[in-house]
Parts: sequence; C-alpha cells; structure tokens
Amino acid sequence: MPDPLLIDVDDSVLVVVDVQKTFLHKLPEAESVMLLERICWLIRVARWAGVPQVVMAEDLAGNGSVHPSVAGALAPGTQVHDKMHFGLAAEEGILQAVRETDRKTAIVVGLETDVCVCQSAFGLLEQNFRVAVVADAVGSPGPDHAYGLQRMRAAGIVIVGLKGLFYEWMRTVSRSEQFHAECDETLPLPSSVRL
Repeated sequence: MPDPLLIDVDDSVLVVVDVQKTFLHKLPEAESVMLLERICWLIRVARWAGVPQVVMAEDLAGNGSVHPSVAGALAPGTQVHDKMHFGLAAEEGILQAVRETDRKTAIVVGLETDVCVCQSAFGLLEQNFRVAVVADAVGSPGPDHAYGLQRMRAAGIVIVGLKGLFYEWMRTVSRSEQFHAECDETLPLPSSVRL
C-alpha cells in the first residue's frame, strides 16, 4: 500500500511555470544558472520516469517562450501554454491540460516563487490537487523567495527539495540504481545538487 505522505511518481504531474529569460534575469547570475540547471534536470528525470508535464510561459508575445535550455529538455512536441493570468487555474486551457493527465499531485517548479508559482499553487490546491513546490527549483529575487515559500507552506502546500523529490519518485535502491545506470552520462547531475 502506498505511503500517503510520500509523493508517488505515478500520481505526479510536473507543472513548469514561466521559466523565461525575463524572470531569470532578475536573479543574480549564479543563482539563475543553478535554478535553470535544476529545473532542466528535473524535467529530464520526469521524462525518464513517465511523469507528464504541463509547461507555460507568461505572455508569450511580450516575454517570449521558455528559456532555450528548458525547451531543449522537454519532450519533442511539448506544448508551451500562453499564460496571461498570474495563477494558472484562471486559464481554462492550462487547467484542463493538468486535469487531462489524470494525476492528482502537482509538482510545481519555475518563477517567480511569490507571484506566479504561489498563485498557481493556490489555484491547483483549490481545484483539489495535492500540490508540492520544489523549493530549490523555484525562484524570486531577494527575500521574496522565502516569503512565497512561507505563505505556501502555511496554506498546506508541500514544500520539498529536489533531492527529496527525486528519492520519493525513485522509492527503492534498485530503481535509483537503474536511473543512474541509464542516465548518468546522458543526464548529468547539476553541480549544485548532491544525491
């Protein structure tokens, strides 16, 4: 019987919010590079594990699409939804895409922690999804990152780290070993992550 407190890979959908140059450039360069590496790595882990992904970008016409590194990590043909509300649940097409995965646990990554990530997480929670935000795969400048995480935690959203999520998705030593055997050369671990 699955542990209800752990995040089940077979019930997860990865929700990638606004990983665009316009938001990444607000962060210090080193922080932006690390965040982008972590998000791209998690997208590739999700692909390996069969976790569906719903990807969006705020105001495609005004801000452009997702960062090229993200586009390169996504499965070919992945749609990037145009998000014109800060919270994705206000966008019927995006919300429908999340629902159509038939997964009930939304894993949220992206930018910015205290605005679009926070409002999207709240909206998904209100739509009866279990929501987990990956603390080291979301970002906002300065103290706003911590403020956003604190607010989401207080609302009952699960705050998890990239390492913890990876091992909850793997669940066993043998599956973790299988991942490393198949992916270590093609999917190098970001230098900022220790597994």
